[in-house]
Amino acid sequence: MIRYALRCTKGHEFDSWFQSAAAFDRLEAAGRLNCATCGSSEVAKALMTPTVHAPRTGAAAADDRPLAAPRDDFERKLAAIRRHVEENADYVGVNFVTEVRDMHEGRTVARSIWGEAKLDEARALVEEGIPVAPLPFRPTRSNN
Repeated sequence: MIRYALRCTKGHEFDSWFQSAAAFDRLEAAGRLNCATCGSSEVAKALMTPTVHAPRTGAAAADDRPLAAPRDDFERKLAAIRRHVEENADYVGVNFVTEVRDMHEGRTVARSIWGEAKLDEARALVEEGIPVAPLPFRPTRSNN
């Protein structure tokens, strides 16, 4: 596994783990990298600093966290939103539009869901009076 610091063309910085450097290159070539903040697919590697661990002696040996700068407040809040959604709602993927319409029309039991919809599909849901809102992150994709 390898971690890269990434930056989109709008200046948002984030990091992500990849199976290997070659896996990163394949995803980048396929246009499968997206900004964690705005969703932009124009993402490139950013300058990184190495992770430095504290000395492993005495009390410091028990605290094996890396000595890295903490993420800014926005990133912490975004991570908290993602955690809350993933823990409290069912991910329905590309079936989101069908699922939300079925719940709105009473064909299925209402529950908290999240998933993926094309812009025109999401716009149609709003125009139909179905309460939906975009999330500030994209689903984590499994590339195994």
